Amino acid sequence: MSRTVEDVSNGKGANTRELVRRDVIIGAGITLASLPVAARAATVAASHTPLPPVRQVHAGTLSIGYVEYGPANGRPVLLIHGWPYDIHSFAEVAPILAAQGLRVIVPHVRGFGTTRFLSAETARNAQQAILATDVIALMDVLKIERATISGFDWGARSACIVAALWPERCVGLVSVSGYLIGSQQAGQAPLPPKAELAWWYQFYFATERGRAGYAANCRAFNKQIWRLASPRWSFDENTFARSATSFDNPDHTAIVIHNYRWRLGIVDGEPKLQAIEDRLAASPPIAVPTITMEGDANGAPHPEPASYRARFTSRYEHRLIRGGDRAQSPAGGAEGVRRGYPVGRFRSLRCIRPEPSRGLRAKRLPTSRGARPRPCIVPGRGRTFV
Repeated sequence: MSRTVEDVSNGKGANTRELVRRDVIIGAGITLASLPVAARAATVAASHTPLPPVRQVHAGTLSIGYVEYGPANGRPVLLIHGWPYDIHSFAEVAPILAAQGLRVIVPHVRGFGTTRFLSAETARNAQQAILATDVIALMDVLKIERATISGFDWGARSACIVAALWPERCVGLVSVSGYLIGSQQAGQAPLPPKAELAWWYQFYFATERGRAGYAANCRAFNKQIWRLASPRWSFDENTFARSATSFDNPDHTAIVIHNYRWRLGIVDGEPKLQAIEDRLAASPPIAVPTITMEGDANGAPHPEPASYRARFTSRYEHRLIRGGDRAQSPAGGAEGVRRGYPVGRFRSLRCIRPEPSRGLRAKRLPTSRGARPRPCIVPGRGRTFV
């Protein structure tokens, strides 16, 4: 149940400047970027931080809606939401990252918010490969060569895929919860009864009744998922309502149903993506610096950290967050950055690269609103981080 921090050599002999640069990105951007606060914070009521104006850009087969924070010349960070959430998941975190000089991009996933298909003839496909290539298409049109990529749920899967198959585009990865790359073959394998029960909605969506039920009761259905996934989060109606407008997307039901049916092999994906899916079915390793995160009250289906540890072959850290499913307060994250190095001037967070032989022990971190983060001391370094 404790957090672990490890240093795993990737055998590429990165020089000191490269290590410093990576530490800056991972320490400052990745740690906060992984925290979908509005959809995860275990607080009674959210602060309802307003979003910047939504921008639209043509990328691939989509007109993607996104919000942007921070300087245009800042180091890029992409924050990708999951189902059934939206870009408000990062409303409290993104401004904190932007204040550190990072360029923060938060897109609506296909089927959510203002993201639209450019053609009525395009298949409403939501297999894992297409969601990941949407990320690449967005980066291309925004002229982002490389970025720190962070996400949860569907967004984490897309982030993992980009990191695994296009590591040259990914400076570092934060994934909540863990290694989420799958395959239709894996989706055919039965699970223990308790695990199968947790996936009840996937089996519901496999039926015509489930499709019709989701279309007719989308908001009520998604509110129920919020409650089940985050049993300690007492969100208010305004918090849910500001995200629920994203479910009014005309393709929302089609995208959600296709995503879960594709996983079970009930529907096909696009033939042009089969080569990518074949690579993903082999569970490719992720060779970029990574932080995975999990909460101690996660009501959603999620893998155990030990089951995916070997998939990450570069520097790696796993964090267990106390007090929610995948939660940490934005204030706590900002304090962690402040304690790691002076705000306004990035410095190397060498504390995320301890010597394995030192026997590092880490503690779970408090996340209750207003609580002061407890620093984690790395042996032999004397630095702190959260």
